[in-house]
Amino acid sequence: MKKFLIAAGFLTATVTSALADDVAGKLVVYTSQPNADAQATVDAFTAKHPGVEVEWVRDGTTKMMAKLRAEFEADAPKPDVLLIADMVTMEGLKQEGRLMAHEAADVSAYDPAIMDKDKTYFSTKLITSGIVYNTNAPMKPSSYKDLLKPEAKDKLAMPSPLTSGAATIHMAALTSNPDLGWAYYEGLADQGANPKGGNGGTYKAIAGGEKLYGFVVDFLPIREKLKGAPVEFVFPEEGVSAVTEPVAILSTAQNPDAAKAFVDFLISEEGQQLAASQGYLPAHPSVAAPEGFPARDQIKLMDFDPAQALEQDQANKIKFTEIFGG
Repeated sequence: MKKFLIAAGFLTATVTSALADDVAGKLVVYTSQPNADAQATVDAFTAKHPGVEVEWVRDGTTKMMAKLRAEFEADAPKPDVLLIADMVTMEGLKQEGRLMAHEAADVSAYDPAIMDKDKTYFSTKLITSGIVYNTNAPMKPSSYKDLLKPEAKDKLAMPSPLTSGAATIHMAALTSNPDLGWAYYEGLADQGANPKGGNGGTYKAIAGGEKLYGFVVDFLPIREKLKGAPVEFVFPEEGVSAVTEPVAILSTAQNPDAAKAFVDFLISEEGQQLAASQGYLPAHPSVAAPEGFPARDQIKLMDFDPAQALEQDQANKIKFTEIFGG
């Protein structure tokens, strides 16, 4: 009996080890995550799956997609997994047949509105865009329309939707709002706004006092405020737009098993707790928001239709360019 129990214990340990090391090989990830967060995500995943060697490449969503498009043209796409800002981009890839379904993924805990019903892409966070201001600014905005006041003249910074996926979604949400529309963006141009680059540059300009007001993704000012930065993030009364940093497996993935394990990790409670520990609002409703965020039921999301945004994407960017220049 003793020998049997020893053998059984050895078998259990072996099975457990095998399950932990069920995937192996090289996994290539293209992501728009900030470098430190991308590395932390990869480290947490490989700690769980030590047999996988992850190679990750980071850039803004727009630039990352330009790189991937060039690879598609050359019939040589490199990534197994894409982890980028927004569902609109993923919806376009899905319609092109570029994504692989992961039918076994467990999304039962999630709001169906942020998950693709065909399981080709999966939301991993709720990254909202609202107003950021320097705490030395004379005005404390509570509405998007406050940025059209004289106090904000020539003191605005904004990321460009030609560069940032989050800024693209923010533009689509605001311009489709009947109380704002394209007239609002024309008003921002009259205020001297010159959208350029991504959210990081916008945040630095406002935190450094070069500008005083603008739009930015929530986690940058909320995270840095806790470290003493002179910034405040506002969830405006009209609501905030949100990107969900979806993850997807390319249909051309060289290592689909490792890719599926990567997706499973990101949408697991463990993966969602990692996101919260990095200062992001988790997409999983059972995982608590990080310090600095209001309760989730106090965050109002603006209406947003990904399919409509995809259909209008080029027209919106052309209109934006007409208003602000290329």
